[in-house]
Amino acid sequence: MRGTRPKRRVTALGSAGALVTATLIAGAVAAPSANASAGTRHDQDREARGAAVAAARAAKAGIDWQDCPADWNLAKPIQCGYVTVPLDYAKPHGRQIKLAVDRIGNTGTKAERQGALLYNPGGPGGSGLRFPARVTSKNPVWANTAKAYDFVGFDPRGVGRSAPISCVDPQEFVKAPKMDPVPDSEADKLAQRKLAREYAEGCHDRSGAMLPHMTTPNTARDLDVIRAALGEKKLNFLGVSYGTYLGAVYGTLFPGHVRRMVVDSVVNPSRDKIWYQANLDQDVAFEGRWKDWQDWVAANDATYHLGTTRAAVQEKWLQLRATAKKNPLGGVVGPAELISFFQSAPYYDSSWAPVASVFSKYVAGDTQALVDAAAPDLSDTAGNASAENGNAVYTAVECADAKWPTSWRTWDRDNTRLHKDHPFMTWANAWMNLPCATWPAKQRTPLDVKSGKGLPGVLIVQSEHDAATPYEGALELHKRFKGSRLITEKDAGSHGVTGLVNPCVNERVDNYLLTGELDRRDVTCAPHAKPKP
Repeated sequence: MRGTRPKRRVTALGSAGALVTATLIAGAVAAPSANASAGTRHDQDREARGAAVAAARAAKAGIDWQDCPADWNLAKPIQCGYVTVPLDYAKPHGRQIKLAVDRIGNTGTKAERQGALLYNPGGPGGSGLRFPARVTSKNPVWANTAKAYDFVGFDPRGVGRSAPISCVDPQEFVKAPKMDPVPDSEADKLAQRKLAREYAEGCHDRSGAMLPHMTTPNTARDLDVIRAALGEKKLNFLGVSYGTYLGAVYGTLFPGHVRRMVVDSVVNPSRDKIWYQANLDQDVAFEGRWKDWQDWVAANDATYHLGTTRAAVQEKWLQLRATAKKNPLGGVVGPAELISFFQSAPYYDSSWAPVASVFSKYVAGDTQALVDAAAPDLSDTAGNASAENGNAVYTAVECADAKWPTSWRTWDRDNTRLHKDHPFMTWANAWMNLPCATWPAKQRTPLDVKSGKGLPGVLIVQSEHDAATPYEGALELHKRFKGSRLITEKDAGSHGVTGLVNPCVNERVDNYLLTGELDRRDVTCAPHAKPKP
C-alpha cells in the first residue's frame, strides 16, 4: 500500500477496467504441502547464498553518485546512482538489473551522522526517490532525524527507473470511462473476468521474464544489496504501508542486519492474509472509514450543504453514482472514476476537505469541477506511464508472492457476501486483483514472518481506524516481532502516521531513530488534529 508523503492521487486501471488506486492490497490462501515446504526451503537457501554474493559484490563496487538526470526532477544537492542486483538470486551470476537510488547527506555535523536511512513508501509499485526531498523542502517533522541520517530513496525492482515492467499500453490504461465495478448481471461479471484474464496475459506478453522474480523477498534482498553498496554494516529503514511488509520480510530474512526499523500502517503479515484475505479485510475497513468521512461532512453541512446526517450524504453519493452511470460526466467520469477520486477520503484525512469541496460544487451545479478532479489527463504521457507501471508492479508482486484462489466461485461468493454491507470498495478491489486468479507465472508460498537472531526492537506505528491497512495487521506484526513496541494513534484513521504532525508520535519516532530507545511498554497517542472544513 502506498505511503503518506508526498501525497498524490495515483489512479490506475484495475484489471477489469475499474479505475482504482494502485495501492489497494489484496490477499492469499493456500497452505503449502510438506513437499512444497521442502522445495521452498531449498529455493530460499540458494537465494540466501545468492544474496550474500550480490551484497559482497555491491560492497566492493559502491555507488557512483552523480547529479541526478534532469528528467528525474530531483534538484541538487540530491544525488543519484544505480545498484546492480541479480534478477534471480538463485542465479547470482546470471542476468543483472539496475536499481535507481538517490540520497541527500545528513544536515548535522560529521559527529552527529549515524548512517543512511532507507525508505519505501508502499505499493507495491511506489517509488521512494522523493524521500530525500523531505530534507530540501525542510519538512519540520523530519528535521531532527535528518541531522543524523542521509536520506536514501530507491525505485524497487520493476518500478520507474529500475528495470520497469508494463502490462498494457499506458494511453489505453487511462482511457475512460471504465466499466462500472459493481456488476448488475452475470454478463457484467463475465466481461470483468475477461478483462482480468487479458490483463494477466498482457503482463506476460510485455514483461514475462521479470514476473517470476517480482516478489517481496527478492525486493528485501535488493534492499540488503543497497545497504551493502552504501557501505552500511546494518540497515536503518522506514517503511510505510506495503513498505511495512517489505520491512517485515527483510527483518525475517536478515535479522542480524537490522539496526533501526520503523514500520508505519502495517500490512498483516500472516501467511493466511497475504494476499487474498487481506483484500477482503480491507473492504470492510474502507467502508468504516468512508462512514467516518460522511459523518464529518454532515457535521460541516454549513460549509458543504451535502446533508446533516451520514444517510443524507450517502444518498447524494448514490445519486451522483447513478447519474454518472447513466451518462458519464464530461463523457469520461463514470462510477469507476468516481470511486478512484472519492477513495482518497477514506485513505487520508488531508483529502477530507478537498473531496468534500469538489462534491459540494457538483451538487451546487458545477459539474466541471468534478470532471477536472476525477478524469484522467490523457496529455500527461509521463504521469500515465508511471500510473500504468505502478499498477503493473502492484499486480506482479502480489500475484507472485502468494497462491491465489483459481476458482471464480470463490471470488464470486466472497465478494458478493461482502458487498452487501460494504459496497464502497468491494467489487472495485476484487476486479483489480482478479488477474492473480489466472496469473501466468510462478506463485510462491508467503514467508513465515518472525523474529530471528539479532533482530533489535522494531517500532510499529498505526492509526486505529486505518482503511488501507487495518489495525489488526499492526497487532499481528507486534506479536511476531519480539521486543517490538506499538504506538497506536487512537480514534484516528489516516493511512501513514509518521508524516503527520502529532508530537506524541513524532517525538517517539525521532527518539527511537536517534537513540535506539523504545518505550518500556506500548503507547497510545491522542489523534492528530481533525481536518478543518
